[in-house]
Parts: sequence; C-alpha cells; structure tokens
Amino acid sequence: MMRAALAAFFLSIAIAVSIPPAAAQAAASHASTARSAAAAANLAKKETRLRLAAWRYALRQRGKPYIWGGTGPYGYDCSGLVYSAYKAAGVVLPRTTYGMLGSWRLVQIPKSRAQRGDLAFFGSGHVEIYDRGNWTFGAATTGTLIGFHLMNVFWHPTMYFMVKL
Repeated sequence: MMRAALAAFFLSIAIAVSIPPAAAQAAASHASTARSAAAAANLAKKETRLRLAAWRYALRQRGKPYIWGGTGPYGYDCSGLVYSAYKAAGVVLPRTTYGMLGSWRLVQIPKSRAQRGDLAFFGSGHVEIYDRGNWTFGAATTGTLIGFHLMNVFWHPTMYFMVKL
C-alpha cells in the first residue's frame, strides 16, 4: 500500500516536471482565450436580441403621430421612440439625442457594420433606428407619422451606433 502511494506521488512529480513551463502557460493561455471567445460570442448574441427587441417594439408604433417630447404610448418624437424601444428591450438610454450621444452605451460604427436596430443619427439633433440599406425607421418631424424613411442625398444619417449592454 505504501509502495503504491509513493509510486503515485513520484509519478505525479515526474509528470509535473516533464511539462515545460512554456507549454503549461500556452495551454492556460489557450483555455483563457477560448473562454474569452465564448464570452464575446455570448455577449454578441445578447446584443443582437436587444437590437431586435427594440426594433420590434418600434415597429409596433408605426402609424402613430410625431409628438414633440413624446415618449408614448400615443405618440413619440425621434429620441422618444428610440428611448422607449430600448427601454422596452431592457436598456435605459438617455431621453434626448444629445444625451444619447454622450452615453457610454453607444459605440460608433461605420454604416457597413450597422444592423437592424442600431441607431442612425442625423447630426446631433435627430435619431432614428436603422433598418437596412438606405432605410431608417422613426419619428421624423411634426405633422408626420412614425414609419420608414428612405435616405437620399439631402437626408441621411451622419453617424451610426450600436447599443452595448
């Protein structure tokens, strides 16, 4: 019994000594990288669900009137719709476009990376929700209804942002 215990003890030491420290570090680093990649993928999935939940909420408001300062449920202004859509999805953004632009939750992205549910800012005074291609969705101005808007040379977003958790 004692002989088996000693043999096991010396075998474990031999194995520990035979693994070079650099190889052990590389294995630990690889495991850490794999965990980080899995965590990043999980976060990306959550952010996609967030964007699409906000998108679906905004779509349900289609046809309601633009109301200056409105945050629903009977009408919205541009930032009020974005604020309410993301709040319904579980993230509270600042209420105004200026506040949103200063929020730590917004990460600027190029248009080529913008996805449905990201934010499209027209300067610092107007925001809509990006759809795809040359389309946004939002509350444009007094006298209009919430809906889709086609970008053109005179009216197009100048900045795009994703909302991070």
